[in-house]
Amino acid sequence: MASRLLFLARHGEQDRPADKQGGPDGASGDPPEVGLSARGRRQAELLGERLRGVPFVAVHHGPLPRAAQTAGLVARSLPGVPVHATELAGDHLPHDTDPADLPPAYARILAAYSPAERVDGPRLTAAAVARFAAVPADGDDRMLVVTHTFLIAWLVRHALDAPPGRWLGLSHHHAGLTVIRYSSAGPATLVAVNDVSHLPPGLRATGLPADYRF
Repeated sequence: MASRLLFLARHGEQDRPADKQGGPDGASGDPPEVGLSARGRRQAELLGERLRGVPFVAVHHGPLPRAAQTAGLVARSLPGVPVHATELAGDHLPHDTDPADLPPAYARILAAYSPAERVDGPRLTAAAVARFAAVPADGDDRMLVVTHTFLIAWLVRHALDAPPGRWLGLSHHHAGLTVIRYSSAGPATLVAVNDVSHLPPGLRATGLPADYRF
């Protein structure tokens, strides 16, 4: 029996004005070059400390600075683990969901994407599922993907075999940790979802809409 423990981490808080913090990455208006804030760097460091000692076969991260910087800080706690940038872990629309009957806020998110993005995003997401949500050919492995909230939401939806549109509404803390187990013995298992026990209260919920915070 072979299995994979897939660790999914959202990047740390990006460096943008406080009145724009929270909510999803996609269609947020952030320029592509936005990196981490001071809080985001600390979140990434603490995530690395949480993962220290996990025998990862690799760390994969999206190409945008906030994901690349997060992965670099985490990797300091994972000596010897190879780190790879990949567009498969990028910030893209995972599914061209029909906006009909969606809440207005969700419909506005989808409307911000161009026709090309509505084609390319799902194509990249399907390739990401094939690459990351897989069972190794032989034995067990552990893999870390530092990415964005939409891809994490899609992979959680995929693991639960939920309807495609159900990726909407799954929000994730900055530097939150989700773990999914894939096994040749049966369906995927959610081990942890949006775990931020490695973060002190002052560094939690920075990736959530303001009205979700408590």
